[in-house]
Amino acid sequence: MSWLDSAVAACLVPLAIWIVVSGLDDLVLDVTCLWVWVRNRLAGTPDVRSPGREELLRCPEKPIAIFVPLWREDAVIVRMLEHNLAAIHYRNYEVFLGAYPNDPPTLAAVEEAQRRFPQVHLVACPHDGPTSKADCLNWIYQGLLIEEEQRGVRFEVVVLHDAEDLIHPESLRWINCLADRYDMIQIPVLPLPTPLRRLTHGVYCDEFAEFQSRDLVARQALGGFLPSCGVGTGYSRRAVEMLAGTASNRVFDPGCLTEDYEVGLRLRKLGCSQVFLPVRFLNGHPLATREFFPDRFSAGLRQRTRWVIGIALQNWQKHGWNHRQAYWFWRDRKGLLGNPASCLINLLFCYGLATWLWSWWWGTSWGLAQAAAAIDSHWLFDATLFLLLLRLGVRAGCAARIYGWRFALAVPLRVVWANWLNGVATVSALVRYLDARRRKIPLVWLKTDHQYPSRAALLGHKRPLDEVLVGSGYLEAEDLEAARSSKPPGEPLGEHLVRIGLLSEEQLYEALSLQQNVPFTRLEPDQVHQSAARALPADLARAWNVVPFRLEPGTLHVAGAGPPSEEQERALRAATDLEVRYYLVTPANLAALTRQFH
Repeated sequence: MSWLDSAVAACLVPLAIWIVVSGLDDLVLDVTCLWVWVRNRLAGTPDVRSPGREELLRCPEKPIAIFVPLWREDAVIVRMLEHNLAAIHYRNYEVFLGAYPNDPPTLAAVEEAQRRFPQVHLVACPHDGPTSKADCLNWIYQGLLIEEEQRGVRFEVVVLHDAEDLIHPESLRWINCLADRYDMIQIPVLPLPTPLRRLTHGVYCDEFAEFQSRDLVARQALGGFLPSCGVGTGYSRRAVEMLAGTASNRVFDPGCLTEDYEVGLRLRKLGCSQVFLPVRFLNGHPLATREFFPDRFSAGLRQRTRWVIGIALQNWQKHGWNHRQAYWFWRDRKGLLGNPASCLINLLFCYGLATWLWSWWWGTSWGLAQAAAAIDSHWLFDATLFLLLLRLGVRAGCAARIYGWRFALAVPLRVVWANWLNGVATVSALVRYLDARRRKIPLVWLKTDHQYPSRAALLGHKRPLDEVLVGSGYLEAEDLEAARSSKPPGEPLGEHLVRIGLLSEEQLYEALSLQQNVPFTRLEPDQVHQSAARALPADLARAWNVVPFRLEPGTLHVAGAGPPSEEQERALRAATDLEVRYYLVTPANLAALTRQFH
């Protein structure tokens, strides 16, 4: 054998042993999940820990505070609020947004949201950012205490979300009911589906589908602590106050880059109960917090570097190997060895494929095949092959359950990409962590850039107009039912409510704005700028009954009396290179604008 073959042969046995050890570790979770599935099937319920539908509907609505930490989120936060405040099937909640004084665009966006939505509150951090997500959350908690003191209210549950989250309409209802029994409730978190060509985002889809469908289910069944997923996590007020009381009023550790993981461990040590709500489907959609994750290698590397530093390195430094949670520490930290090893496995696979093709073409035994033949441990290689195929099968099955089999067929390709991503992230994390330790400097928030789903992707969560009217305080439920019984056949409910005087036209369109995720505004004719009018052909604007009224760098603002259809969006996009942003106006307002435009 050549020196290269000898080096390869030297790597084969250690790598094979690692694959067997790690694979058997994963097999423990596979068997546990199978047992949980059989147990639930025999009990006749998707999950024996979850409340039934009747219990869910009977639970009185506790006041819930949603915490959203922000740093440079002006591009997404208003859209996030517009959609989620209209979609959530829960009334007794308020949103607290934390922002920094040196982030004026985000502050301006939140102040605009405060004016539009009475349940939204700005909490300004007292110092410049970014610090850490945990630090921002701690200041939001202080803002909550001040709000409670001023108004004489008390929020019984705190829920964490991020600025890009698509909150499931039913999630607060489940958290509210489960908070009677548990101190921490974790709703599943799943990436939104994306095209197959977006490999990096597809890796997130695969990994989250497996982690939410298998790892957390088995972890819960075996009695391990539950790490928070960072979003979609509800905490009882008792748990929040216990966390604050044991850490100088700091609910979250400001020095930790993965405060979500850390807080799950702290709660377990404090004796607080935890529960993960397994993935289930309501009306064909998973009950989960959805969002877009990074779709570029560099962005994914940045986020995963933070995860490795916080979960594997900072946690190891702080907690060591506590004997009660040692197995779960092992599982959460084994990537420090396994991720770089996966990169080496990728290289050996490529080398083996190349040498196999060479041997097949020339009819000689050379390369990896010869190196493997020289090692008298064929059973070891057979075991590694079986365990690797099992891992691919389990991951593909979990991905297929959420995203369909067509998406799952590409799991083997994405696993190779994931190996490189995780391996490089682990090396990057080790370098950053050791450098920070050497220089004795704090690790800062490695924030991920966020994007929010398009309007078309959000309409699956759209609430009926009557629910928006009652949930947003425009009407009492009794008045709505009386109006519904008196409505003539064929007349739209909104028009009937305006005609009988229960709503003004502006109130109706404000509610439609919430329902359709299109901002509502009122414009004076002199606000229609000629530069905007020239940016869109007059015959096209007339055909779709819209008025372009403001032109900004890269953006054309357009008003109409109804939400845009997909056909309308395509037609307007074809007529201009600018991004078109729609606004709802009342029909009377649109008529006045149209006269000015034409």
